[in-house]
Amino acid sequence: MRKNSVKNIRVNSEVLRELSSIIREDIKDPRINSMTSVVAVEVTPDLKFAKAYISVLGNEEAGQETIKGLKNAEGYIRKQLAQRVNLRNTPKITFVLDQSIEYGINMSKKIEEVTKDLHKEESVTSTNNNEL
Repeated sequence: MRKNSVKNIRVNSEVLRELSSIIREDIKDPRINSMTSVVAVEVTPDLKFAKAYISVLGNEEAGQETIKGLKNAEGYIRKQLAQRVNLRNTPKITFVLDQSIEYGINMSKKIEEVTKDLHKEESVTSTNNNEL
């Protein structure tokens, strides 16, 4: 199975859906933030390994604690995934903290600040031109 084949894309999306469900409903670890979401999953073509990109709404410390909790519950998650998804091999999951959502929010705020400054400068120059 090739990396970007239709089958691999389907497996990735199925694992993502089930992994999200397991984290949201089954795991009761207090370290895992309630605002945790699975952004993406990449399963290798041989179905032996998977990278799960996890996004946590909150501060950096909450994200690190969530990753620790998920790594601690990896065996349980893998067992649940094996029961829910019919695959030849159940992949070994590696959890990666994904900062892209927070990065996007910060960039949006910076763009807003710059556009507000530009609008202020334009209004100041237009009032100065009107006074002349």
